[in-house]
Amino acid sequence: MLNTTTMLRSRSPAPHARPQRGISLVELMVGMTVGLMITAGVIALFVTNVVQSRRVVANARVEQDLRNIADLITRDLRRAGYWGNAIKGTLAVGAGAAAASNPYASVAPASSPTDGQIVYSFSRDADNATDAVKDAMSDAEIFGFRRNSEDGTVEMQTGKDTWKKLNDPNYTTITSLSLNDRSPATIPLGYRCPINCSAGTPGCPEVQVRRYDLVLTGRSVLDSTVVRTLRTSVRLRNDEMSGQCPA
Repeated sequence: MLNTTTMLRSRSPAPHARPQRGISLVELMVGMTVGLMITAGVIALFVTNVVQSRRVVANARVEQDLRNIADLITRDLRRAGYWGNAIKGTLAVGAGAAAASNPYASVAPASSPTDGQIVYSFSRDADNATDAVKDAMSDAEIFGFRRNSEDGTVEMQTGKDTWKKLNDPNYTTITSLSLNDRSPATIPLGYRCPINCSAGTPGCPEVQVRRYDLVLTGRSVLDSTVVRTLRTSVRLRNDEMSGQCPA
């Protein structure tokens, strides 16, 4: 027989298991703080990448606009001074005759970078024999570029009182346009005349090689911190002749 002590022990309930404990308030706050710090770091990195990407795109757009404008100005300006009847500027036929002056020789660079306008001309008539002086077609033979200070665009003159914008003001603002004369000294040609004339003699023939420095500055509308300047040199194909050989 089991004794009373043994029976009491067998009937006594088993000790309760230790209940599981959850995280404390302090642990929860520490975990939330660490999570917020990681999230803030990820967001900051994302924002930085977005800003940098936006700046790269803005920089590329400004540089592309400046390059396109400069290329167009350079290609067209090189034609300045072309005269289809240029032989009249080198020959004088008959006693007392004088060689004609090239009516397309003038190039007016921009006098102000912020509101500059470049004006030049070249012959485009089918009959160039009429171009010893400017004829009725002269309005169609005047060309130029200008900066529009109202919307920050560069405009090209494609006809009389007709201007075409070369950049979109919603993306790029042109803040400066200038054309600076960098032409070297004139080259005397008197030694080539049948009757020589020394350099510096009034009316002695000479040639002017013309070269200009074009400077464009643009700012991005998407990111005002993006400002770029482009500089290029333009060599006119048509040199300017003046004077004539002595009779």
